[in-house]
Amino acid sequence: MTTFSDNDVHLVAPEVAISFFKGIMPFNILDEETLRYIARHCRIDFFPKGTRILTADVTELTHLYLIQRGGVKAFLEDDNGEVTLKDFRGEGAYVGALAIIRGTAANLNIETVEDTFCFLLPREIFLDLIEKQASFAHYYLKSFSEKIVTTAYNELRHHKVSRRSNEDLYLFSIKVGDLVKTLRKVAVTATIQEAAALMSTHRVGCLLVHDAANEENIVGIITDRDLRNKVVAAGLNFQQPVQTIMSGPVQTVLSQSLCFDVLLKMMDTGIHHLAVERSGRIIGVVTSHDIMLLQGHSPYYLFKEIRGQQQISGLYALARKIPDVIRGLIGEGAKAGNITQMIAILNDHILGRMLTLLEKEMGAPPVPYCWLLMGSEGRREQTFKTDQDNAIIYTDPADEEQKHAAENYFKAFAAKAIDHLVNCGYPLCPGEVMATNPRWCQSLSAWKRYFEHWVAEPDPQEIRYATIFFDFRAGFGETALADELRLHLNKQITGRDLFLFHLARQSMETRAPLSFFKNFIVERDGEHKNRLDIKKQGLTPFVNFARVLSLKHCVKETNTLARLKALMEGEWIQNELWSSASEAYELQMQQRLVHQLRQIEAGILPDNYIDPADLSDLERRMLKDAFAVIERLYGVLEQMYPVT
Repeated sequence: MTTFSDNDVHLVAPEVAISFFKGIMPFNILDEETLRYIARHCRIDFFPKGTRILTADVTELTHLYLIQRGGVKAFLEDDNGEVTLKDFRGEGAYVGALAIIRGTAANLNIETVEDTFCFLLPREIFLDLIEKQASFAHYYLKSFSEKIVTTAYNELRHHKVSRRSNEDLYLFSIKVGDLVKTLRKVAVTATIQEAAALMSTHRVGCLLVHDAANEENIVGIITDRDLRNKVVAAGLNFQQPVQTIMSGPVQTVLSQSLCFDVLLKMMDTGIHHLAVERSGRIIGVVTSHDIMLLQGHSPYYLFKEIRGQQQISGLYALARKIPDVIRGLIGEGAKAGNITQMIAILNDHILGRMLTLLEKEMGAPPVPYCWLLMGSEGRREQTFKTDQDNAIIYTDPADEEQKHAAENYFKAFAAKAIDHLVNCGYPLCPGEVMATNPRWCQSLSAWKRYFEHWVAEPDPQEIRYATIFFDFRAGFGETALADELRLHLNKQITGRDLFLFHLARQSMETRAPLSFFKNFIVERDGEHKNRLDIKKQGLTPFVNFARVLSLKHCVKETNTLARLKALMEGEWIQNELWSSASEAYELQMQQRLVHQLRQIEAGILPDNYIDPADLSDLERRMLKDAFAVIERLYGVLEQMYPVT
């Protein structure tokens, strides 16, 4: 990384500076005399790509930086080296204003993402303008109050997805430790009546339960639901100790966790009360209600509606609310990985509730089963346009009679389930990779034979199946069946270099959508003329790369970002490649999500075809950088599996 030296700034012709200032807010509201004064005192500097201009909490601001050409990224880095991308800033944007006004060191790390020219305006002149020019000052103070400008991929969302309200970005700005108030707890030996009285006095919905000998040792939790279901409804004696009704051990989250991450955990586990831990100590409890109060349109509201639905038909409308929830997350600062994870959780709950109600309608199945999710569903990478990719795996029947009963039951079960999913808005798979296809509704032993055959004889069709089915995960039912199938697959692949060779070579058939001169390769004619398929040409190479290496090293993760991280942690890919690939993948996924959301709001069926002409200059350059990473991934695969 290059560092910036203040010795290399240069004076600039006033006319050049004036022309630049007249084209950007809020300088274009200043009079000619003021602009000439500013122009005589500003300088210009060139920063090569990769230059660290500012370092958070270290760099003292002597100048305001105004980007004339190029672009920078703003980010934070914690003690563990974890990077949180805040935004990208392009031509006409500024850097350092907030720190100058507050009189502090830089509040963000600023690094160039390409060769960049900046005008440097002395801080004294900038502060003088803030003091004497009311409209000028209002522009900056207003922008500071709009937290949207400091969220990840700011330019992408700020220009493409307008906000529907002035809500603050609570889910992505507040840490769960900030929600915790006074810690309320009770001894494990206290009676149920004493605990209920304590909850009533303090007006809380739960109490942590501590060991009788040590108040710091939290052993469980009781909630108002426990009092209703385990005490009142069951007719339990109020003088029993709380130990008889508490739940333990207590599930915890770190106090530094963002509320969004805690919300995901609550929705994924179904646990509504989580203990908050700081420096090894539990400091309080956060509830789903606490987080719901942060937002009027929290995903948790929809989650609760889904779980409480008693009719399958009632799920149809709820499933169609998911785009509205996701729209809010995009506007609030969620990165692509957060968004796809939320989509997967909501879709999983729609599926789970629907299959639960369907079982009640049809009666219990003759043998245990698991509803498998494959493709993008299996990877938890669904967007607004996701076809169904599913299957059924069931326990091997004990005899012919049970085998016949299982085949009949699951045939009818799958037909109804797929029909309900269509009514929920999930389209049929054009390739018929669905549980209604008899090939994909089989016993565990049959699935094992499928996988053995595909690995042993990797012809093009078998390789195509591998790219769909090997990304499977359990969607509903007996997850142990999916776990056993994953173990069987890993055993089959171990040492099968020929299969991995063919999988790797097929993965590299899709080239990066850039020409020799680094121009976008788009469709030349037809319905999608002058557009590029960001899924097939941009995202799929990352998915394929992560799949090949994960199968080779028996990584159980199916999500692409999780696979890349696991490969880095296992030291199978370099840290720098992991960072570049993850950032490039998320950028493209963000482009895809915003593109599809705009189509939905315009009443257009969402697709994956993006017109580069609709992107800003900075977005186009960043997308080209992301595509360039594809060639690096292919280079790794070519080294592992060369053509001989």
